Amino acid sequence: MATKSDKNFSPEIRNRKASYEYSFLEKYIAGIVLTGPEVKSIREGKINMTDAFCTFEHDELYVRELNISPYKEGTYNNLPEKRPRKLLLSRQELRKISGKLKEKGITLIPIRLFFTDRGFIKLEIALAKGKKDYDKRDSIKERDISREVRREID
Repeated sequence: MATKSDKNFSPEIRNRKASYEYSFLEKYIAGIVLTGPEVKSIREGKINMTDAFCTFEHDELYVRELNISPYKEGTYNNLPEKRPRKLLLSRQELRKISGKLKEKGITLIPIRLFFTDRGFIKLEIALAKGKKDYDKRDSIKERDISREVRREID
C-alpha cells in the first residue's frame, strides 16, 4: 500500500458531495492542463473540488472553482488557486456535451481526479441532474441499508 512518503504516491480525489447532490447521467474522462507546481500540489493531495463546475468558453471546456493549493516550495511559478483550467476532450465529445447542456436542469461537474499508469492526471466529469430532497433521503436510506448488510456479513 502506498503511503504519503512514497515517491510514487498518487492520490485519487473524489467529490463525494456531488453524488449526494446530483444523479449522474453520463460520465467522461478528460485530460486537464496544469503547470508543474500544480501537479506537485495534487500529488500531496492539496486539492478541493467541492464547489467545482465546468463551463464552455469559445467551444472549449473549462473547469472552474477547482481549488488547488499553491505548492509550498514553488516560486514565481505558482498560479492563483481557483483559476479556470482547460479540459481536454475530443471534438465529438465536446459537441455532444454542449448539446446536452442546453437541456433544462443539466449541469457538468467533476467527480473524480486521478493519475493514470503513465503519470498523467485525468478528471472524470459527469453530466448531472440535481436531486430533489426526497431523492436525497432515498440515497441516505439505501446507503444505510447497504451498510447494515455489510455489518451482518462481517
